[in-house]
Amino acid sequence: MAAERPEHPKIVVTRRLTPGVEARMGQLFRTEFNAEDAPYERARMAGAMARADVLVPTVTDDIDAMLIDAAGPQLKLIANFGAGVDHIDLKAARRRGIIVTNTPGVLTEDTADMAMALILAVPRRLFEGERLARAGGWRGWSPCGMLGHRITGKTLGIVGMGRIGQAVARRARAFGLSVRYHNRHRLPQIVEQELKAQYEPDLDAMLGRIDFLTINCPHTPQTHHLLDARRLALLGPQSYLINTARGEIVDETALIATLEAGGIAGAGLDVFEHEPAIDPRLAALDNVVVLPHMGSATYEAREAMGTKVIANIRAWIDGHRPPDQVLEGWI
Repeated sequence: MAAERPEHPKIVVTRRLTPGVEARMGQLFRTEFNAEDAPYERARMAGAMARADVLVPTVTDDIDAMLIDAAGPQLKLIANFGAGVDHIDLKAARRRGIIVTNTPGVLTEDTADMAMALILAVPRRLFEGERLARAGGWRGWSPCGMLGHRITGKTLGIVGMGRIGQAVARRARAFGLSVRYHNRHRLPQIVEQELKAQYEPDLDAMLGRIDFLTINCPHTPQTHHLLDARRLALLGPQSYLINTARGEIVDETALIATLEAGGIAGAGLDVFEHEPAIDPRLAALDNVVVLPHMGSATYEAREAMGTKVIANIRAWIDGHRPPDQVLEGWI
């Protein structure tokens, strides 16, 4: 297998990575970096895929079937810098014999931290309070000032109980939340007992029993607009929606209408359906916290992601199966 690889494969990286990761990649491989750190336009991406042996894209790159079908015959590995691969047409890649890898595991704790931060921030109105204090509008303590809602004793529903969902469950229990979860497959009983989490096979039924909903599943054709207008209505006016996964899992138009009508109490959003665009109607709502897709944005996570990308490329160059190859079950 190793003989099929070029001696010095061309690696094209579509975004700026951390200095340490770029330095290691530059030492190990014949690497082309994106000095501007702006997402590739379609024509530039097509050019990169025409000359690269290995493409290193990120979530900002839409690698669809047309781009993959038009790629040069030498492109044999797409080493994604990120855990989610919904921006890559996996079926088209497999049809062309292109291996796709990702960076699982290293984002878990940071993303779970962000989900928990939003679970705290929205009902306690932390960002509203910060804006009030920073703008000089605070007039001192008042018995009825900046009242929010406690989270202890409430119920959290988790959609997607993989690594991140389980990490959120552990944090939630420490804050006195009861945990229910909906997942494609039920977790082993020993894991449920450890997490003190109750399985809900019917998502609709779970939505009517919870105070907080956090989205932690991948975006796939099956989960696209999983939270539509009908399901959002099942949550009820006391509930909060937290999304640190992918914006496309929630019908954003329906979410805005629900929030404006008081159908749910608020939302904490780190991801959006049409990133980087954020609908101004969301940003205008005081009971919505909007963040710029920063759930995994820690120095430690980015370095670990780069290390995984390098390991996947080195394994492929050496003729071995990359450790983080995305397999059929992702589709």
